[in-house]
Parts: sequence; C-alpha cells; structure tokens
Amino acid sequence: MRPDTVLWRSAEGVAYTAPDPALNPLVPGFVDIIDQTLLPGEFKRILLSDPQTVYEAIKRLAVRGAPAIGCAAALGLAACAQRFSVPGREEFLACLYQTAAYLESSRPTAVNLSWALRRCCAKTSECAGGGSELLGVLLNEALAILAEDIAMCDAIGRNGLTLLKDGMGVLTHCNAGALATGGCGTALAPVYAAQKAGLRLHVYSDETRPLLQGARLTAWELSQSGVDVTTICDSMAAQVMREGRVDIVIVGADRVAANGDAANKIGTYQLAIAAKYHRIPFYIAIPFSTIDRSIPDGSAIPIEQRDESEITTFNGRRISPQNIKVYNPAFDVTPASLITGYITEKGVVSAI
Repeated sequence: MRPDTVLWRSAEGVAYTAPDPALNPLVPGFVDIIDQTLLPGEFKRILLSDPQTVYEAIKRLAVRGAPAIGCAAALGLAACAQRFSVPGREEFLACLYQTAAYLESSRPTAVNLSWALRRCCAKTSECAGGGSELLGVLLNEALAILAEDIAMCDAIGRNGLTLLKDGMGVLTHCNAGALATGGCGTALAPVYAAQKAGLRLHVYSDETRPLLQGARLTAWELSQSGVDVTTICDSMAAQVMREGRVDIVIVGADRVAANGDAANKIGTYQLAIAAKYHRIPFYIAIPFSTIDRSIPDGSAIPIEQRDESEITTFNGRRISPQNIKVYNPAFDVTPASLITGYITEKGVVSAI
C-alpha cells in the first residue's frame, strides 16, 4: 500500500489532504512528509513548521519530485505563516512574501515549487481581511493545491492507460510515482491504473545515479504495491531495449519549456536517444503546471548543480581520488524532437 507522501497534520494529529471546514487556521499545524533520504531502509515521517526546516527538507531531497515539492512548499508556507508574530495585514503579507522567496530558492529547476508558492501568495493577497481570514485563505489554497495534485495524478493515470497493453514492458527513470507527488504519481500513474484494470506489466526501473532514486524509491514503492519491477543500472537501458524487453518509456519532468523540451533527472536524455534508435515510444508524464511558458526552449531552463560529495562518496566513504574534478548536474534536457508525446491530466498530446 502506498502511503501519502505529503499531507497536512493538525495540532490534534488529524491528517488532511483537502480543504476542510473543520480546520481552525488559528491553531498551528504542520506539513507532514516522508523523509525519502532514509528509504528503503527506514520509513519515517517528519513534521515541518518553520522556514529553515521546510527549506532544508526540499534542498536535501527529503521531499522531491516536482509536484510533491510544490505541495510541500505550499503547505509549509501555511505552517510558517501560522507562526508569524506580526501586528497587521501589511506586515503579514511582507513576511509571507519573504518566506515564499526563501523557500523558492531551495531548488531552481522544478517549476512547481515557484508556481505553488506564487499561487498561494497571490490568493492570500486578494483577501482584504486579516488575522484568521488571511490564514484561512492561505491554508485552504495550499490544501487545494494538494487535492488538485491528487486528482491530476488520477487523470494522468487514466489517460496514460490508453497507451498500455497487457504484457508490456515499461522503462522509467528516477522516481515519478507516489513519492514524487501528492497522489499516485505522474510517470507511474498509468502503471497503477493498469494494475487496477487487471493488466500485467513489467516495469524496468533505472537505478538513477548518483542518488539512486530509481533503485531506492521507484523499486520500493512499486514492490510495495505489488507491481512486477526489475531494477537495472543506467548503463543497461539500451541493451534491455535491444533485447526487446521494453515496449514504452514513460518518465516525468521537473520543467517543460514552451516548445516541449523537457528537463528531467540526469540520464533521461540518453534514454530518449536510445528509444528513438530502437523505435520505442518515449513519453513525458506531467501536469500542465509543469509547463513553463515563460521559457521558450530547453536551453533557458536553469539546471541545478549539486554537491560533488554525491559522486565522490558512498555510504559516507570516499570512493574517488582526492582533488579530482567533479561535474554534477542534477538534470538534463530532452529535446521535444525525441519525445513521442506528453501524458497530461487533459489527455495525451503530441505537442505542448
């Protein structure tokens, strides 16, 4: 059974995934997330309520995946705002914008992060009231984003199901499942929909170096749900395609440019090239909120550079020579020309 990746936890310990009139916005609550850095060895939930811990949870990948980051940031902003000590509406909004800007700076590539925070700020600023009314609007908007994400995942699953047939082999990269969203996932949503429909699929999960999200997270959540899954090294994907084991590739994305170029976890680009060579359809599964119309093409998508220790160390032990140069981009960009189509909550489309 897949646990909720992101939710709102009230002071009384009640979990919420949608707006509810029973919630009192004056009683501070928490954004409740799974600490994904500990999976699969340990399952642990953590409660966050201040700017620094929400920022650090996103930065260190305790919560990751573009939709889940957006949901967590929105709920985290609401939790932080409940603890503001300010005298009036203008001071409250100033603190809100400052906190949102701080949280937005935690990771640069996933567009859902800025989209969710800016949506919450805009909705709150439209409220003419103060005190509990401002907090209520903010919390309801954050919970609405989460509820919409859950519904969006279900819709992506239904639409992606039309591409799948019994016995197919599905290759995916990184984790774009329940652990990456508020619901059942983006790239894995069609897999779960197929399972519910009684189709037998075999999923090949790339390990996804250097942080092994495919081996640690995708394989874990699929096995928890009873889906037939095999983990392979990233370098094995083309050979697995050549052997005829893969019928379709479905991955997620953290940002898609206006022309359809898609930024996803590093290693996705080479999969698209291999899929094109082997005449295997390559799909990006995304909500429309992941499309950034302000960016014309993939060359303008900011690519996060992560710490060299992710490559030079393993389990706390250094595995490379001292003083070696390291290049560690977290994402690459797949050109739209290599993408067969996009599985969205509005349907499967060949172009954005």
